[in-house]
Amino acid sequence: MQECLEALSACMQACVMCADADAAEGMGRCASMCSNCADMCDSMMKMMLRMHGWDMGVMMSMMQSTTMMARACSAECMMHADMSEHCRMCAMACDQLVMTMEKMMGMMSEAMPMA
Repeated sequence: MQECLEALSACMQACVMCADADAAEGMGRCASMCSNCADMCDSMMKMMLRMHGWDMGVMMSMMQSTTMMARACSAECMMHADMSEHCRMCAMACDQLVMTMEKMMGMMSEAMPMA
């Protein structure tokens, strides 16, 4: 879980940085995607840290949604990565989060199969 929390934190920070830079550069769609991804990462971290309140179905759904948001954010940022270092860094952080979340979801599915 520590690896997942670290990936969420890194992604959130990269997305906030990218969103701020994008807003200054007039890239509204990218800024919005990054802001949404940062918010989802923050919410996901909070949910993961409340271990006694976990509902496995809700947790898996939130993890899937966060993964989908990170994929979408990465795809948007990759469109600008050749001309924008902050977009390249954001896309990399999103991609790392996707890999980490998929790994954790796989481990959770094996440990506690859902009915």
